[in-house]
Amino acid sequence: MINRATRKIKRLQLLARIVLLAANLGACGGSATHGDLPGLPHVFVIVMENRTVAEALGGPFTASLASQHGVASNYRAITHPSVPNYLALTSGSTWGITDDSYHVLPKQDLGTQLTTAGITWRAYMEGLGDGGCLNSPVPYDPGHNPFAFYGGRCPSNVVPFTAFAGDLANNTARFSWITPDRCHDTHDCPVATGDQWLRQTVGQIKSSTAWKNHGFLFITWDEDDGSADNRVLTLVVASGHRESKAAYDHYSLLATIEDLLGVGRLGAAAQAHAMLDLVPVGI
Repeated sequence: MINRATRKIKRLQLLARIVLLAANLGACGGSATHGDLPGLPHVFVIVMENRTVAEALGGPFTASLASQHGVASNYRAITHPSVPNYLALTSGSTWGITDDSYHVLPKQDLGTQLTTAGITWRAYMEGLGDGGCLNSPVPYDPGHNPFAFYGGRCPSNVVPFTAFAGDLANNTARFSWITPDRCHDTHDCPVATGDQWLRQTVGQIKSSTAWKNHGFLFITWDEDDGSADNRVLTLVVASGHRESKAAYDHYSLLATIEDLLGVGRLGAAAQAHAMLDLVPVGI
């Protein structure tokens, strides 16, 4: 188990690496914004739905990822139901919400934070259509689109998932959030359906220049099937197989994302342990 001092050292090493990359570009006369600096990490996040660890690993492709990449084997969601978990993942707080309804919240979230820092980001919502972030029909689910809550409307960074392949091929943002629809996230459909969707989507990501060049893909489940334990599978798709038994949760994942992108930590992420034993420091 990694102790507190080791975690602090690893975090400082990671942040130093990001600062060094930025400094090197500046020394060479680069004029790109912070979000466009070459060599800095690209971070991808996929959030699946409502499965225990055993259920999620019942998908052959998901199981293959777990055997080849990083696994947080002692990772728990924050609460039930879904919405407060999505908020925890993107703002470091559940905001006291205990239902799956829509709520207008302050603009104190990861998207706003990245925009302020000049870091490019996009959130891809499968099924998002002409009805927009709040009124697009099922299988899209507005409760699985946390960025629509902050400030009471979707920022322009939130786009249909159909834009993902083109962005991946041509101009990948530093941070990409991906929400499958209610079938592909296994909320309404069998694990096998979501597993096949993951096979296709993860394959696209792993084939991209952005992932091959300092890329990290995090796959997590918003919550389990309703138990008090609320343990969920969380994968860190990067180089090599690693397993961590450290106690992590959605705040840990947010802290890890923020550390990788070189921004401060929001809410409860400030006190969380980042998942640095699953993230290779030598990015």
